[in-house]
Amino acid sequence: MNKLIKDIILIVFGSMIYAFSLTFLVIPNHLAEGGIPGVSIILHYAFSWSPGITTFILNSAVLLIGYRYLPRRMVAMSILTIPLISFFMYITEGKVEPLGDPLGSAIFAGVFIGIGTGMIFRAGGSMGGSTLIAKMLNHNLGWDLTGTNLFIDTLIVASGLFVISPLNIMYTVIALYIGKKSTDFIVEGLDTKKAVSVISVKAPEVADEIIKQLETSATVFKSYGGYSKESKDMVYVIINRYQVFKLKRVITLVDNEAFVIIHDVRDVFGGSFSWLPFK
Repeated sequence: MNKLIKDIILIVFGSMIYAFSLTFLVIPNHLAEGGIPGVSIILHYAFSWSPGITTFILNSAVLLIGYRYLPRRMVAMSILTIPLISFFMYITEGKVEPLGDPLGSAIFAGVFIGIGTGMIFRAGGSMGGSTLIAKMLNHNLGWDLTGTNLFIDTLIVASGLFVISPLNIMYTVIALYIGKKSTDFIVEGLDTKKAVSVISVKAPEVADEIIKQLETSATVFKSYGGYSKESKDMVYVIINRYQVFKLKRVITLVDNEAFVIIHDVRDVFGGSFSWLPFK
C-alpha cells in the first residue's frame, strides 16, 4: 500500500511538471513536442483547439483501442496519468506570455519534460500515445518497438513544419534530446554502474582482493580462450563509476597482465543492490 501511495504521488507531480512544461514553455514559445500532446499542440496552432481537451480525447481513444497490449498495472496508472496531464494543461493553457527566447525555452522545456516523464515512468505509469501505438504495431506486425516509437514522434514533430517555422522545429529537436537525457537521469539515477570483466590466471586472488578492498561481491567464471586454446578464470563485478580507479589499482597489484573490460550497465537490481519490485 505504501508503494502504491508513493507511485500515485509520483504520477501526480510528474503529470503536473510535464503539463506545466508544455503550457509555460512549449506552447507560448511556439515549439512542438512528440507523442499525443505534440499532436494536440500542432492542432492548437492550426485550429486554436484546446490542447488539454484534445490530449485527453486522443489519449483516451488510443488507450481504449490498445489497452490489451499493456500490463494491467500500467493501464491502471495510465487511467490516472492521462486525465491528470490533460487537466493540468487545461487549467494553465493561455496563462503565460512567451519568453522571447525560443532556444532557452526549448532547453528548459526539455529538462522539465524529462523530469515529469521520468517520474511517471518510475511509478510504472504510461503516457499512452505514441508509446502505446508502437506497442500495438510491435505486437501485430513485429515492428521494432524503439524504432517505431522514434519514427512516430519524428513524424509528429515534422508535421509541425506546416504551422511553425523550421527554426522552431530545430529547437524542438533540441528539447526532445534534452528531455530524453533528463528522463534517463530520473529513471536510472546519477550513480550509474559499471560492469567489469577480468580475465586472469590469478582470477581467484583478484576476486578476493576486490571483495576485501572494495567491499563488494565478485563472481568467478570458467572461460576458454578461442585464440590461445587455454582455459582461464574470469572475474565479473558490478561497481559504481567512482570505484573504477581503485578497481584498476587492485587488479594491477594482483596481476598486471590481466585482461580487463569495462562497460556501462543500464540498470542493476537485486543481490547487494536495491531491489525494485515489478508487478
